[in-house]
Amino acid sequence: MSSGKGAFTEDKVALLIGSFIFLLALFKFYEIDLLGWVVKTGMWVDNPLGAWKPAAKGMALAGWQSALVTWVALTAALSFGIKLLGGNVGKFATSFTIVFFIAFICYMLGANAYIAANSTQIGPETKYPIAWSMGLSTEAGLIIALVAGILISNFAPGFADSLRDACRPELFVKIAIVIMGAELGVKAAGAAGYAGHVIFRGLCAIVEAYLLYWAVVYYVSRKYFKFSKEWAAPLASGISICGVSASIATGAAIRARPIVPIMVSSLVVVFTCIEMLILPFVASWFLTSEPMVAGGWMGLAVKSDGGAIASGAITESLILAKAAETMGVKWTPGWIVMVTTTVKIFIDIFIGVWALVLAWIWSAKFDKTGGERTMGWADVWDRFPRFVLGYLATFLILLIICLQSTELAKAGKGLSDAINGFRVIFFLLTFFTIGMVSNFRKLMEEGIGRLALVYIVCLFGFIIWVGLFISWAFFHGMTPPVVAG
Repeated sequence: MSSGKGAFTEDKVALLIGSFIFLLALFKFYEIDLLGWVVKTGMWVDNPLGAWKPAAKGMALAGWQSALVTWVALTAALSFGIKLLGGNVGKFATSFTIVFFIAFICYMLGANAYIAANSTQIGPETKYPIAWSMGLSTEAGLIIALVAGILISNFAPGFADSLRDACRPELFVKIAIVIMGAELGVKAAGAAGYAGHVIFRGLCAIVEAYLLYWAVVYYVSRKYFKFSKEWAAPLASGISICGVSASIATGAAIRARPIVPIMVSSLVVVFTCIEMLILPFVASWFLTSEPMVAGGWMGLAVKSDGGAIASGAITESLILAKAAETMGVKWTPGWIVMVTTTVKIFIDIFIGVWALVLAWIWSAKFDKTGGERTMGWADVWDRFPRFVLGYLATFLILLIICLQSTELAKAGKGLSDAINGFRVIFFLLTFFTIGMVSNFRKLMEEGIGRLALVYIVCLFGFIIWVGLFISWAFFHGMTPPVVAG
C-alpha cells in the first residue's frame, strides 16, 4: 500500500507527520500552546464565516486568519512528506491549496445548523433558535465533501486530474489515525473516573460483538458474494469495527490495493448518515425503560465516532423526555451518551489490536511470500502498518499522563481540542479526495454495487440486531442516576 519511492512509504510519512503534530501538542503540559491556532468549524445559522475559530479560546486570531494559518502549516508539513515520497512538491502545493479550500467550504456548508444541529440544540431558548434541523451533526460536512469530490471526478474529470497530485486519501487518513490515538487517550483517562462497571461492561461488549461481527461479514462476503480475501477483510473491518479507520488499517495490514479501503470508506460514511436518521428514534420507541442499552446500541451500531456520539446525544434527548412524560422519572443527563462514548473508545482501540492480528494471519496463512517456510514475527512486523504504531503510542502516552493527576488530565483536555481540530481536517481531506479518485465507471467495474449489497445485508440483517442483543446482555437493568430533588 505504499506509493512512495526509496525508503519512505505513505505509512512512514504518516507516522512522521502525525508524530510531529503530537510532539508539538505535548508542549501544552508545560503551558505552551503551539497548536491553538488550528481552525475549528462550529455550527452556524446566518454567518458561515462566524463558524470558524481557533482551537484555543485565548488565541488572538480571527476565524479566517486561523484558517489561513492552518492552510500554510499543513501545506508546509505535507509538502515535506511529498518530498520524502519523491513527489513533485510544487505541483502538490498548488493542487493541495485548491483541494483544501474546496473541502473546507464543503465542511462549512455541512455545519449549517439546519443540517447539523440535533434536537437538544435547537429551540427558542437555545444557541440555535430554529424550528427544525436534519440532525446530522457537523459530520454532514464530510458527506458533502465526499459528494462534491465524486461530482468533480465524474463530471469534470479534466479538473480532477489536474488536482491528482494532492488526492492522497490514504496519507491523510493515516495521519488522522496517528493523532486520533492521543484524543482517545485523553477520553479513556476521563472515562476511568466514571462507574468502573460501566466501562468494564463496554469493553466486554465490544470484544464479544466484533469477534462475531467480523467473522460473519467476512464469511458472507466470501461465501455468498464471492469476494476475494483482499476485498472481504477490509469490508468486514469497515462494517464491524469502526468504518473508515478500520478499513484503512486493515487494508494496510493485508497489503490490499488502495482502491479497496477507499471504496469501503465511501460506503461507510453514506450508511452512517442513514443510521443516524433512523436508529435514535427506533431506540426511543422501545428502549425508554432501558436507557443504557440504547446508549450502548448506538456505539455498537453506528460506524463513525461523530455519528455514533451524535446518535447517542439524540437518543438521550428523546429517551429522557419520554421517560419524564410517560414514567414520571427524571434521569440525570450525560450517562446514556457516556455509555455510547465508552463503547466507541474501546472500538477505536480495537483497530490497532486487530491490525496486528490480521498482519499475523495474512503473513502466516495467506501470503507466504517465502514459500512454505515458517513465518515469524519478522514477517508480521514487515507487514504491520507503521502508522498504527503511532496510533497505539499516542494513545498510551496520553492515557498514562492524564491518569497521573487532575491537573494533567485538564491540560490533556486542552491538548485534545487542538488534536481534534487536526483530526477533523485530515478526515475532511480524506473524504473529499476519496470522492476525487472515485470514478463511477471504474468503481462499478470493481464491484461497488455488490459491496453496497453486502453492507446492506450485513448491517441491517445482522449487525444492528446483534449489537442490540449484546448491548442488552451487558447493560440490561442499568439506568442513570435520578436527578436529585
